[in-house]
Amino acid sequence: MDELDAAIIDLVQTDARQSNRELARRLGIAPSTCLERVRALTRRGVIRGYHAEIDLVALNRGVQAFIAVQVRPLNRQVIDAFKEAVGGMPEVLAVFVLAGGDDFQLHVAVQDLDHLHSFLVDRLSGRREVVGFRSSVIYERVHNPVLAPLPAP
Repeated sequence: MDELDAAIIDLVQTDARQSNRELARRLGIAPSTCLERVRALTRRGVIRGYHAEIDLVALNRGVQAFIAVQVRPLNRQVIDAFKEAVGGMPEVLAVFVLAGGDDFQLHVAVQDLDHLHSFLVDRLSGRREVVGFRSSVIYERVHNPVLAPLPAP
């Protein structure tokens, strides 16, 4: 990864809809060079896709929370089954498998606090493998939309 690759990554994250010609212009390189560099970054798996950022409030999902979950027995079958089950729930934005005191961290987005309570009580606590959970309502999110490569050690 050189400076040009890092600049491409920066610009693509800032605006993934810009044309190759515009990207090349902003970088001060030929469009053919730019296209080849973007393709190489994609082949290497550095660029994995292009996504639209959606406003959750506009989708009537204005309340977000993190839910720390403990499951038992703690084995691959239970972990995989739980991960698949909650990953398919419409309220769940992301599932993280953890090491430490909690086994999972769920990021959920729902309409309101009543729906969050219903999700916790009716959907999550009703699962046989769930032995405990804690929820933390998210008041605000500060997000860095542009990732840069870190220096090698």
